[in-house]
Amino acid sequence: MSDTTDTADTLVDELLDPTKRIPAVKAPQRGAATAESDPATLEADAISAWFGNHKVLEQVSLTMPARKVTALIGPSGCGKSTFLRILNRMHELVGSASLSGRVLLDGDDIYDRGRRITHARRQIGMVFQKPNPFPAMSIYDNVTAGLKLAGLKAGREDKDRLVEECLTKAGLWKEVRDRLRQPGGALSGGQQQRLCIARSLAVRPRVLLMDEPCSALDPTSTRRIEETIHELSDEVTIVIVTHNMQQAARVSDQCAFFLAEQGTPGVIVEHGGTDAMFNSPQDPRTTDYVNGRFG
Repeated sequence: MSDTTDTADTLVDELLDPTKRIPAVKAPQRGAATAESDPATLEADAISAWFGNHKVLEQVSLTMPARKVTALIGPSGCGKSTFLRILNRMHELVGSASLSGRVLLDGDDIYDRGRRITHARRQIGMVFQKPNPFPAMSIYDNVTAGLKLAGLKAGREDKDRLVEECLTKAGLWKEVRDRLRQPGGALSGGQQQRLCIARSLAVRPRVLLMDEPCSALDPTSTRRIEETIHELSDEVTIVIVTHNMQQAARVSDQCAFFLAEQGTPGVIVEHGGTDAMFNSPQDPRTTDYVNGRFG
């Protein structure tokens, strides 16, 4: 099943089942600066993961600093996307999935018993490989849908401000401000992806995860998404999976190189500042990968 279908089903399930939602609170005011909405440091501590009896990650530890862009790189099948899904508790949506280790959001384990799954996903948003707006829903309602899904309440004026703010941050406001009531599904692929970013931003996430957000887009749309990532990095911690080495070099502050060799689970071979990873890597496998010799 596609990421788009999985996510849409999850969002609808959370909307229809009040027991899955966090308690209703007033939507944050524009410009509000609270610890609850500040960018957070995300830390994976000794994460191992399985699908049934198949182990896909082995003791992965990585710190993703606040207000920085971390790129996860590596060939297909090395566990990058699985790792990303673990970071906001989407891994457990798969019936056969299991994991060990901890994911810490500013020191608090998002997997602690009693911690609401929707609270974790509100603080740690996700943008998928394929744009997944609600196609029949208006552009305006797509942005505000995140509030409903998170159990947040806001008046009309607050929603109007929020829609403009989030679409502006996603680099889409000038293109759609005169057609906010038109369906989100009528937008181009790149615009739909930016709409999904705006929807994620509406609930003030502290971390934004992006799983190959440009892989289905043309070069112009890719450039605009990369510009959006740069513009957002001061306001939200970003973790991006990408197979595009040039993109990783352009947008990230640090990289982590994942590899699964000869049927073994995925591990992090090396991680560090982006310049060092591309210009003076310590492991020859990293050198080979970033220079296009395999993968």
